[in-house]
This record gives sequence, C-alpha cells and structure tokens, in this order.
Amino acid sequence: MTWLKTLRGGTLMSVGYMLSPLSWWNDLFFNLPIALVFGYGVSWINSSWFFPGTIIGYWLSNVLGIIMMQFGTMDVFLAGDARNLKRDILLGLGGATLYTMVVSGLIYFHILAMPDFIADLRP
Repeated sequence: MTWLKTLRGGTLMSVGYMLSPLSWWNDLFFNLPIALVFGYGVSWINSSWFFPGTIIGYWLSNVLGIIMMQFGTMDVFLAGDARNLKRDILLGLGGATLYTMVVSGLIYFHILAMPDFIADLRP
C-alpha cells in the first residue's frame, strides 16, 4: 500500500509542478491553453469577459498546480494523515494569487508584452 501512496504522490507532484508557477517555462504548454479555454468559455456568457476570464483561468490552473504539489509532497514524505487541508489550500491560493498579480501587473504596465496570438483572440 505504501508504494501506491508514493506513486500517487509522485504523480500529483509531477502534474502539479507542470501547472504551478514554479514551471514558468511550461506556461505556454499547460497553463496558457487552460486559461484560454476558460476565457473562451466565459466569453460565451459575455464577450467582454474573455480577458478577465483568461486571467482567472490562469490563476485557477496555478492554484490547482500548487495544491496538487502540496498533496503529492504530503503523500511521499509524511507518514500517516498529518495533512492540514485548510492550510494547504490557503497556501496554494495565496501563492498563486501573488504570482498572478505580479504577472498581470507586468502585462498591465507594459513591462511584459502580451503575445500577438492572445491579443488576436480578444473579441
């Protein structure tokens, strides 16, 4: 049973890493497509919500990645059920929110340029 828990934890850590802000180089392959699909889905409700929906989708994918990494780490390194779900979720929300605010601010103040293919998708 322990090896199954370790395998599950390793899988959660790997997938969580790909979604987390720690793998900034993977945003193009994972987080950005997820965010664009979320923004596109939200734009069906109101076409002017595409960009805010994309930011929210990006934030959610980062939160999911951080929480998956935390749960995977707990499975691999902690014995028993020493997991504190509330603390893990709050840490995930806080870290992903800070990261998303920094990236959104850099784009807003034109320090980072929005890629052309994203700007072309705006309705």
